[in-house]
Amino acid sequence: MAQHYAQVILPLSLHDAYTYKVPQALENAVAPGKRVIVQFGKRKLYAALVAAVTATKPENVDELKEIQEILDDHPVVLPKNFELWHWMAQYYCCTLGDVFRAALPTGLKLESKSKVFLTGVDEEVSLSEDEVLMLREIENETNILAELQRKLGTRFSYSTLKTLMKKNLVYAEEKISRKYRPKTESYLKLNSIINSEKELTDKFELLKRAKKQEALLQHFCAATNLFEPDALPEIAKKELLDGTNFSPALVKGLVEKKILVEYQKQVSRLDEEKIDQVSINLLNKYQAKALEEIKHEFDTKQVVLIHGITASGKTEIYIHLIDEIMKSGKQALYLVPEIALTTQIIQRLKNVFGQKVGIYHSKLNSQERVEIWEKTLLFEEKPDEGYQVILGARSGVFLPFSRLGLIIVDEEHENSFKQFDPAPRYNARDMAVVMGYQNRAKVVLGSATPSYESYYNALTGKYGLVNLTKRHADVELPEIIVADMKRAYKRKEMRSVLTPQLYELMETALENREQVILFQNRRGYSPFVECFTCGHIPKCERCDVSLTYHKYKRRLTCHYCGFSYQLPDKCEECGSPEIKTRGFGTEKIEDEIKQLFRNARVDRMDMDTTQSKNAFEKIVGKLENQKTDILIGTQMVTKGLDFDHVSVVGILNADNLINFPDFRAHERAFQLISQVAGRAGRKHKQGKVVIQTTQPEHPLIGLIGRQNYKATLKEQFEERQLFKYPPFYRLMKIVVKHKNLETVDRVAQQLANLLRKNKSLQILGPEFPMISRIQLWHHKEIWIKIDRKLPLDQVKTGIMQAVKIVKSAPSNSSSQINIDVDPF
Repeated sequence: MAQHYAQVILPLSLHDAYTYKVPQALENAVAPGKRVIVQFGKRKLYAALVAAVTATKPENVDELKEIQEILDDHPVVLPKNFELWHWMAQYYCCTLGDVFRAALPTGLKLESKSKVFLTGVDEEVSLSEDEVLMLREIENETNILAELQRKLGTRFSYSTLKTLMKKNLVYAEEKISRKYRPKTESYLKLNSIINSEKELTDKFELLKRAKKQEALLQHFCAATNLFEPDALPEIAKKELLDGTNFSPALVKGLVEKKILVEYQKQVSRLDEEKIDQVSINLLNKYQAKALEEIKHEFDTKQVVLIHGITASGKTEIYIHLIDEIMKSGKQALYLVPEIALTTQIIQRLKNVFGQKVGIYHSKLNSQERVEIWEKTLLFEEKPDEGYQVILGARSGVFLPFSRLGLIIVDEEHENSFKQFDPAPRYNARDMAVVMGYQNRAKVVLGSATPSYESYYNALTGKYGLVNLTKRHADVELPEIIVADMKRAYKRKEMRSVLTPQLYELMETALENREQVILFQNRRGYSPFVECFTCGHIPKCERCDVSLTYHKYKRRLTCHYCGFSYQLPDKCEECGSPEIKTRGFGTEKIEDEIKQLFRNARVDRMDMDTTQSKNAFEKIVGKLENQKTDILIGTQMVTKGLDFDHVSVVGILNADNLINFPDFRAHERAFQLISQVAGRAGRKHKQGKVVIQTTQPEHPLIGLIGRQNYKATLKEQFEERQLFKYPPFYRLMKIVVKHKNLETVDRVAQQLANLLRKNKSLQILGPEFPMISRIQLWHHKEIWIKIDRKLPLDQVKTGIMQAVKIVKSAPSNSSSQINIDVDPF
């Protein structure tokens, strides 16, 4: 028989696929998309992914290692995934291994550093000799796979490990520092020693004096239809006891008498609760017109941008589009920028489409992500059981869709769609467009304040453009009030952080039982603390930033590396007790607002209050059910949430947004303020938005006040074209890192000198960024402006070649050089 070879992708930062021999025993089983165990290097074993199988041996290679085992019966990755991965690696100047690591959920990645644990299930299952041997070693706390392999020697087998995992006796975990255990529930079944009704009757006789245990056994028999053709083999303990007066102690008694067996069973963590589906809402005339325009644009365009003002009902249009694509037997991907948004939208989608909807984001644990991955795959083979619609954050682009027909990117302007670290540094919005072309799927981008890149593509005819200019139910856009903070401070009219205009509107809203949202783009109690005697400001030991004070922990914390310590009673420099907080974070504003409005129910939404898994849902639920009067939040409150009774929105300090040193500052400020303003007056009446600023005459404040997106766009386009910024030029950012400052300077300068040899590129830097040291690593940045007329692939090849030359110098090998294409 001809020898076959498999090209595999390893979960390492390697550019190429590596070739391994396929043993004859595995020839019929090895296929693209399946995971296989391979040895890489002298000792390490990895779960690699088969990219291709060929009968051609690579040239100039004498010895090839063999694939050791196959982990999957069916491919876990589809050919279309590989197509996207290759595009990502090429476009974002990263490796295939980087994409592999980002794409697959942790539960599908396995290497010899992984750990194995017992599930705690005491189930009666038959085991082979090798399985018993492996179980004993794991019981003796040999948990690391490499150690397990060393101890068992030739008796070790990944097939044995996989069988034990299938039998639910062990589970594997990749991250050592973060322990994860599968979700289990107590189940009950009849002891296998009772094989007939007569033997069961004998057991009832034994229970004559234990009347409650006898009654529970009768209840168990009725609930499971014991010894009937439709008998249940098991029942959840919770289900058996719910609605009864039977206690767990009675169950324990029947288990001790060897009548019942109790064991732990792994159950799905996904919400499979049955929902009464409702029909799709009818569209109003503006929405219906927009839907028809979208369909018309789809006749000639792959991508359509919806520019719809806040509360114009874009979500209902999306639902109608999803419904049509589902009826054609295809799948839909609905991307949102934040997990916070999924809270409301998942309910809307599930109300209409039921259990065909899955949710995928970073707050799910490894096991849940694997379940969703598998149910997305299942759609190809069993459409009735697999997910047809996925609502997800940016990682949703990696899911294995077999029949993708529609991709929706809601709030497409959001920078949350951009992956900053580690590689691949991709933008999920742009990946959605690429996926659309690769899968011949339609793509809808939606926003009240589209990104300038997307709007430029619409203006130049690359994308279709549909405008939605009327709010749902003809509700007016909110009234914008610009409040001059400088004037209020001079006249001593400020109420803590509130101008008189905002304070009075909040009072009126609360009297009318309406709700208020306050936006402050800084979390913590105060951005820094200062000694009033000597002026010392505590800074992070590892990063060039001041430490933020968190009052509820009484700690100073770095928001870049997590370094923190208890707030000292005295200044570390001069010993003075005069340590004062400076500035306002969301935590301090919460304190101040509770003092100003003592009867109001105040809540806060920021990174600190939403770390637990269901925290978003609880905060949003309280606001929806009018159990919160005032919500204080960071950017999270701006992102598409829909509340019926919010009548006042306050932007507490617009200056922080406008004066940020970034070429996108005005674009982002307009987007953020417009989005948070859009939370006001969405259903019943016109809302009011107060923008507090010390620069009321600033041109951008005027444009925001008039809510004039197109005028802002026109002004910014003129500047961007003049200074060669996107969308007229492409941008790339190269970050050089090292723990030694002199090395960073040297390496960055060498790289910049090499890059400047290409006279068609405009090279800026190298220069230190605003925060030039993070986690003890010094940073220097080189920015490259690329004319859109230049062949991008050739430019990138030249840039990567320059990086390779600089890194190849022995004195530079310990430095890190990261390339960010289309930095946000």
